[in-house]
Amino acid sequence: MMKLTVLYGQPTNTEAFEQHYGTVHLPAVAKVPGVARAEYTRFVAAADGGKPGFYRMAELYFRDQAQMEQSLGSPAGKAVVADASQLATGGITIIVGTVDA
Repeated sequence: MMKLTVLYGQPTNTEAFEQHYGTVHLPAVAKVPGVARAEYTRFVAAADGGKPGFYRMAELYFRDQAQMEQSLGSPAGKAVVADASQLATGGITIIVGTVDA
C-alpha cells in the first residue's frame, strides 16, 4: 500500500483556510478515484506544548504506486493537487511512502 502525506504549514488566515478546506478541498478529494482511505489531522500543539510546525496533515492511501499515479493523474486528481497548492498559504510539503503492516 502507498501513502501520500500532505503537510500544510501555518496558513496566513486560518479561518479562510478552514472554510476552503472544508467546503471546497475535502469534497474535491472525495471525488478522486482509487483512494482506498483518507485521514485528516489538525495539529493542536507540538510535543513540548508549543506551536506545531505544521497546521494540518492529509494522508491518502492507495493500493499501489500504479493506482496512486493513475488517481493523481485523473482530472479530479489534478484538480485537487492544483487546489492544494493554492490553499497552502503557509507552504506545503508532500511526501510518498510505502506502508509497512
